[in-house]
Amino acid sequence: MSLEKTPVTIITGFLGAGKTTLIRHLLQNPGGRRLAVVVNEFGDVGVDGALIRECADANCPEANILELTNGCICCTVADEFIPAIERLMALEPRPDHIVIETSGLALPKPLLKAFDWPALRARITIDGVVAVADAEAVAAGTFAPDPAHPGAEPDHETPLSEVFEDQIACADLVLLSKADLAGPEGIAAARAIIAAEAPRALPMLPLSEGVIDARVVLGLGAAAENGLDQRPSHHDGAPEHDHDDFDTVVIDLPEIADPQALADKVAALAARKILRVKGHVAVQGKPMRLLIQAVGPRVRHQYDRPWGADPRASRLVVIAEKGDLDRAAVAAALA
Repeated sequence: MSLEKTPVTIITGFLGAGKTTLIRHLLQNPGGRRLAVVVNEFGDVGVDGALIRECADANCPEANILELTNGCICCTVADEFIPAIERLMALEPRPDHIVIETSGLALPKPLLKAFDWPALRARITIDGVVAVADAEAVAAGTFAPDPAHPGAEPDHETPLSEVFEDQIACADLVLLSKADLAGPEGIAAARAIIAAEAPRALPMLPLSEGVIDARVVLGLGAAAENGLDQRPSHHDGAPEHDHDDFDTVVIDLPEIADPQALADKVAALAARKILRVKGHVAVQGKPMRLLIQAVGPRVRHQYDRPWGADPRASRLVVIAEKGDLDRAAVAAALA
């Protein structure tokens, strides 16, 4: 049995930043590594896991891809996370590198602490924490504290800004995604905002469509488990953390006739403070699934693969801050 520790890369980043797109690219271009992946999602429709499993091949067979849909990988360490990692470590041949995609609402630091468990620490090293930040959204101030609270304390933080800041504070590398949409000015603005938030100088690289050399992302050698105190969190010292700040619902839809009409309805949900929508939809007369991915008012839709043996069920996961999610209103808006 090899005594060499298996490196783990944690990919963090807010809802819709492009984590899954990045991991798909790494699976298709692993740089000679045999990879394994753990995907964690907020919401019980596994869209990201399904997208990643489509990239299974000899370098990362389907057995090497595990999906946890409990919403928070770090709240179920003993019950789900450690058994999942141990299953991957028991594979023959053993993976050269494990990639973990956290949910967009996950705080990375509790996950780093999970690797302190004796069962894992002797066998695994955290090669690096990679934060994927949507450059266009960062430049637009999406993650800034909410100006709608003029009477609040000067340091009033929104749930959005806290999650974003914790992800940046934990990172070893920041990838500024959707660089093609942000443009040079947006990239420059995002760099300045992130540099001001980061507790230490961080390398930042622009990213479009998840395309980057695996050698840049895998092999950072950060050994992050040894420097947790260098990665501050809003939740340090808290007895436990929860996800009461955010809510999710699953909306079932009938088959649709017009994908663009549905995309327009999804885009209009941004006015209701909906943060993220994703899922698959059945289109009349089409054998392919329609994949819907939305961040705020920005919606992408494309046919990804045939339904095959899967039931033609149209289901969308909708995520918003607590108090902003009215299931009946969202369902009516999408009907």
